[in-house]
Amino acid sequence: MLNLKRFLPLLLFPGLLAGCTTSGITNLTPSRLPRKDNGQYAFTVEWTSRQQSLVRDSIKAYVIVGLDQYPMERTPLLTNRWETLVPVPAEKDIVTYRYKFDYEYRGFPTHELDSKLSRYYQLFIFNK
Repeated sequence: MLNLKRFLPLLLFPGLLAGCTTSGITNLTPSRLPRKDNGQYAFTVEWTSRQQSLVRDSIKAYVIVGLDQYPMERTPLLTNRWETLVPVPAEKDIVTYRYKFDYEYRGFPTHELDSKLSRYYQLFIFNK
């Protein structure tokens, strides 16, 4: 029992570190959308982070489709959501994509760069 008390802080320390830097990417784009005449589809994502050293104004979000990267804009009312329109060719029925966030965090002695990638998602486009 005495040994457990000695090692308990060591076991809890990684959990405390993870709690300080946890982040989550939430895809808000529907998985199925009707085909649009103009070929432009809205992509929306939310990114939350508990990283205290994050420089919030430095965050840049992107949608990555194949080798193309489309910059996203912050939504006016919610500062942790981004959106953009992505052109999809008329002959395409499935779009595989992911999100990327580039940002700065306060390091010592200067700001450092980092990025987060989401998992892959698929958008299914169906005819009306």
